[in-house]
Amino acid sequence: MKDIEVQWHPGFVAAMNLELAGNRADLIYEKEYNLNMKPLAIDLLVIKKNAHVQIENEIGKLFRGHNIMEYKSPQDHLDIDVFYKSGAYASLYKAYGECVDDRTVEDITVSIVREAKPVGLFNYFEKHGVRMTNPYQGIYYILDNVLFPTQIIVTGELDKRNHIWLKALSDKMEKQDLKELLEHVNALSKKQEKELADSVLEVSIKANCHIANELRGGDSVCNALLELMEPEINKIVESKVQEAIQKAVRSFRDLGADNEKIREILMKNYALTSKEAGMYL
Repeated sequence: MKDIEVQWHPGFVAAMNLELAGNRADLIYEKEYNLNMKPLAIDLLVIKKNAHVQIENEIGKLFRGHNIMEYKSPQDHLDIDVFYKSGAYASLYKAYGECVDDRTVEDITVSIVREAKPVGLFNYFEKHGVRMTNPYQGIYYILDNVLFPTQIIVTGELDKRNHIWLKALSDKMEKQDLKELLEHVNALSKKQEKELADSVLEVSIKANCHIANELRGGDSVCNALLELMEPEINKIVESKVQEAIQKAVRSFRDLGADNEKIREILMKNYALTSKEAGMYL
């Protein structure tokens, strides 16, 4: 499944909504919040309806009224420049209030989320005397050189029992991890939560499709869960096939093949009808 481009950010937004479900009525979620008219956007803005409400989930313990969240996929880097860029987004967000000091410094936080610990960045902090604390497993507060309360959330270190949704945003899941995720998704009953969980599941299956395929031959419970997810899995597999065909068509065109020759090859190698093959030409 490495050929499929995994859309991590929608899964992250859904996972955060599920992580903070205990305070859903207290929060407003603004995904890809535009800072101005130019293409400059925050991955996720979480606004407390009441700034004094305490968030139950430990990820939200740092939260104030306006909370900027930046998500880095497993392929993204998190170095000192990315760190300061996240702080710059928060500064721009503060500056674009409706009037002077409309959004106060004390009411804004920054959270950067990444699966692996940013060892290089933490080494930089140590070398330059930037203090950190680790109040919760996988959560690091940055105490110096920041304008706003800032935390780095290392999802790979979070407690799996309490953070199954964020930990599912990984391309390194084990069979048992995916099985437990399927069980959690199947246990949800509310429509909104099911839809959010499906977004997380889609990302997880795309990034770990080889594990899902291995699970098909496992125990009856897991097979039953996979059957419930069959439409989503089939959609992912179909997406991979379509991408492979599109790539093949581009290659044949580069070799100088005309449409009729390409149609013939697609019909032979991908078991397509003439009409189906024509859709790729």
